[in-house]
Amino acid sequence: MTTLTKTEDTPAPTGPEAFLSVRDLRVRFSTEDGIVNAVDGLSFDVERGKTLGIVGESGSGKSVTNLAVLGLHNPQSSKVEGDIILDGQNLTATSEKQMEKIRGNKAAMIFQDALTALSPYYTVGRQLSEPFRKHTGASRKEAKARAVEMLTKVGIPQANMRFDDYPHQFSGGMRQRVMIAMALMCDPELLIADEPTTALDVTVQAQILDLLKDLQQEFGSAIIFITHDLGVIANMADDLLVMYAGRAVERGSVREVLRAPEHPYTWGLLSSMPRLGGDINEALLPIPGSPPSLLNPPSGCAFHPRCAFTDKVSGSLCSGERPSLGDGRASACHLTPEQKQTIFIDHIKPRLG
Repeated sequence: MTTLTKTEDTPAPTGPEAFLSVRDLRVRFSTEDGIVNAVDGLSFDVERGKTLGIVGESGSGKSVTNLAVLGLHNPQSSKVEGDIILDGQNLTATSEKQMEKIRGNKAAMIFQDALTALSPYYTVGRQLSEPFRKHTGASRKEAKARAVEMLTKVGIPQANMRFDDYPHQFSGGMRQRVMIAMALMCDPELLIADEPTTALDVTVQAQILDLLKDLQQEFGSAIIFITHDLGVIANMADDLLVMYAGRAVERGSVREVLRAPEHPYTWGLLSSMPRLGGDINEALLPIPGSPPSLLNPPSGCAFHPRCAFTDKVSGSLCSGERPSLGDGRASACHLTPEQKQTIFIDHIKPRLG
């Protein structure tokens, strides 16, 4: 990875010193059809003991971003540029051998599909204990004791007996709990959760979310929580980053962004959600169109072809100039602060209730 110079879209760190600091991250993939700019100049911070939520439609760059943090992209088909500083260590200058010591130890990831992430050929106990032994030098007996302890902590009944079971012998919710136990085996200081409750029923989803919050409180981990579900993020995150077409379009505390969103894309996400206690006959308002192709993204603001408020901006500013994201609480949009406030109060807030 290459360190880039700071650009106008790269905000300076603010507030307490971040445990993870990402600056001007760019991830490009080479395909038969051309170069895909999956992440294009993304910057964010995560503090110890805090949760950063990242939301956006499929293809917005959420998972690609966090795979880059852990150095999991294939260097033969991808190019990753920017600064990724974890606890003062620049991962962009870290060798693969050094990254192997960091992954699963200092930083760990809960993958979206536990059945795919877990090997069907090895028992759950082996998949938990072997990485622990590699990172800590523990004996087999010590590793098994730790694995059973973590399986118990995440709510697996009779963990000592389930240690020798294979992934297919667990339900979907239990496999997700196994993935969380695996991620927490070495007490990582950074935990990345990539849509960990997708395809789980509502009851199991609530249990998993409560478990993550309890474990964060116990271990003091920094968490990046990736999802497309704003209802989930409202209960999980301290800060929120909204992504569209590989870029951040809005950033702030969860309370600020969800109660007073400033970007038309965030308005669209919130307006397309059903309201608890709302009229059952109330029509949802989906965002028109489809996410842009990252092979050939729109000029200017990538969201402008789907935005209902481009007529509020003078000339061809939306299609001609890409808006930047400022420091702190910010949104990347050409609308003035006064226009954003007026549109939100008149058109968006009544829909949200």
